[in-house]
Amino acid sequence: MAVNTTDLPRSVHPAMRDQISRVPYLPGLDGLRAIAVLGVIVYHANHAWLGGGFLGVEVFFVISGYLITLLMVGEHERTGTVRLGQFWLRRARRLLPALYAMLAALAVYMTFFRRAPMGETRGDFVGGLLYASNWVQIVVGQSYTAAEAFAPLRHLWSLAVEEQFYLLWPLVMALLLRRRRGRVISTAPFMFAAALAIAVVTAVMFVGGPVFLGADPTGAVSCGAAESHGFISLFGRCINVNETLYLNTFSRAGGLMLGAGFALVWRPLAVMRSPLRRRGTVIDAVALVALLGLAVAMRLLFLFDPFEGVYDPWLFRGGFLFVGLCTLACIAAATHRRSRVGRVLGNPALAWVGTRSYGLYLFHWPIFQIVRTPGEQLGVWSFLLALAITLPVTELSYRCIELPVRQGRLGEWMRGQRAPRTPATRARRRRTVVMSTGLALVTAFAAVNVATAQRQCVGAVACDSEAGREAIAAGFATSTTEVEDPSSTTAAPSPAPSTPASTASPTSTSPLPGTSVPAGGATLPGTAPATPAPAITAPVTTAPVTTAPDPADLLPVYAIGESVMLGAAPQLREGGLQVNAAVSRQGANVAEVIGQLRAGGQLGRVVVIQSGTNGPVSDATYDKIMGFLPANLTPLVVFLTVRAKRGWINGNNDRIKGLPARYPNVRVIDWQAISEGIKGELARDGYHLRTPFAKQFYANLIFDAIGRPDLKK
Repeated sequence: MAVNTTDLPRSVHPAMRDQISRVPYLPGLDGLRAIAVLGVIVYHANHAWLGGGFLGVEVFFVISGYLITLLMVGEHERTGTVRLGQFWLRRARRLLPALYAMLAALAVYMTFFRRAPMGETRGDFVGGLLYASNWVQIVVGQSYTAAEAFAPLRHLWSLAVEEQFYLLWPLVMALLLRRRRGRVISTAPFMFAAALAIAVVTAVMFVGGPVFLGADPTGAVSCGAAESHGFISLFGRCINVNETLYLNTFSRAGGLMLGAGFALVWRPLAVMRSPLRRRGTVIDAVALVALLGLAVAMRLLFLFDPFEGVYDPWLFRGGFLFVGLCTLACIAAATHRRSRVGRVLGNPALAWVGTRSYGLYLFHWPIFQIVRTPGEQLGVWSFLLALAITLPVTELSYRCIELPVRQGRLGEWMRGQRAPRTPATRARRRRTVVMSTGLALVTAFAAVNVATAQRQCVGAVACDSEAGREAIAAGFATSTTEVEDPSSTTAAPSPAPSTPASTASPTSTSPLPGTSVPAGGATLPGTAPATPAPAITAPVTTAPVTTAPDPADLLPVYAIGESVMLGAAPQLREGGLQVNAAVSRQGANVAEVIGQLRAGGQLGRVVVIQSGTNGPVSDATYDKIMGFLPANLTPLVVFLTVRAKRGWINGNNDRIKGLPARYPNVRVIDWQAISEGIKGELARDGYHLRTPFAKQFYANLIFDAIGRPDLKK
């Protein structure tokens, strides 16, 4: 253990005490920063390349806790106090200029080249300016792992955690240094205990298994829905528990506390005056094991598996603590003068990257978001293009913004400490003033645009879902759901389409070119045979109509489902179907919707259902659905199988395919199998409907399954 320099004998010369307390430049720490930021960059480019690269952020946290605490202890030992105002000013000069430059540049870019997402990113800009991005993302439910949305400021959550630490921790350290004086080293065990407690609480609060958000019977997303898992309600919002554990300041303070505690017992110059100076070989061996541990963690751990819908339990149940401990071992080597590992970490190439790690982290993510195709990770060539943009932007920021502000050159210029006035310097100053004024005006214009931008959907899936919801709302507003008194001698008007076959839209009467959709009531590929579709309109008789037909015969076909069906809502409505679909809807919600529609007398002779994409659906839930749809009331129930790369899909599809054996009025469309033929027309997630072709193809399958000739009457 390092010696406690505050307990040195009074005979030690003050200059020696100052030398022991001084924090030297440590190139090995820059090398460690380089490894961390490179891991994050590779992860952000493509998760498949380094699934745990995001753990580089945890390495940053530990280094930050170590250095900030070390600086405050050193200042207190030299001067007897910690000047909080000066500390916060140094942090602001180090962090704010590049951040504000990035925010300004992004606002200008979006104003002129990408206006659609501006309304959606307004809160992100505010969170970035106030260093509260992590809490903004938690409250609005912005998933760190969501792929489709254009979210160029999502990475600021970690900078927010660090800045909040920089605001609060100096107050704690100032109190400890004042109260405990020479015994401050005795608080290190409490800091390590705090880090362990945070790890335990995180492990206990972690929600294992598939995490999904259900919907209430009306189709509205609800964390209180029967089949929601992993969400809690907070101030009327659904909060993802695991995302909150990943993003919030308190659960991520473990690494910061580890670094802070280590700073009290491992001060570089003090170590070299203790017996530990001879332990370079041992420290190297431990550091090599730690580096191997970091590599294994970054390779094997993951945050979220979208195919299975699960978060990595190993990550939340000890993974962060493991990475923090490995980082401490690497810090020990990076700060030990006789460590070979420290010298390797401090080599010029890694040190160059490390000194620019803040700018690299700050600028790479917005550039990646601009370069990538929405919903798609970067490939090799697009990654190289993104790096070709990121590196010079980072260097420009480092040379022209970060260093001048940090070294006080900008302040000197503003205070008038300038070069002698000559024609050349006056011309250069005029150009600087003109350019600065122009940039300020453009930035102000961009800021106003961001502040006043209208919220719009972003991404094919979100826009399709919004269009589907609007189509459904329009359908409910214009359709007639009331039927006349059964005792009336005049038939009630049918809400089903009455367009003659000769004038019907061609998209609702025939498959699109290139498709192989069977006609009429023929059995579809991969479907279970079923009875022919019943007529939907009133039966035709030769005798005069003396009584009203059964109201159920006059009701439209109802299609009830999830976001995939929602994307094709306009096409289904054009074919005469009434659609009730919602994003993130669960099987239990579908059962509740069907029960309410049946109780309200709104279901006719044919019902189409698709459920099972967003979570596992039990046999009991499917039985509950069919309990509301007996054969005497609903002669034809069409189920579509589901398609997605999630762990519950095959089980749900097996249950759906088994329904015809127990319920003779069920027909199954094997959407999972049939859609393989058009997977190029689907969204990047592999299951939402992306193109008009895919939407019409989906609708045509349903039209054929229910008997399109009946719909044309």
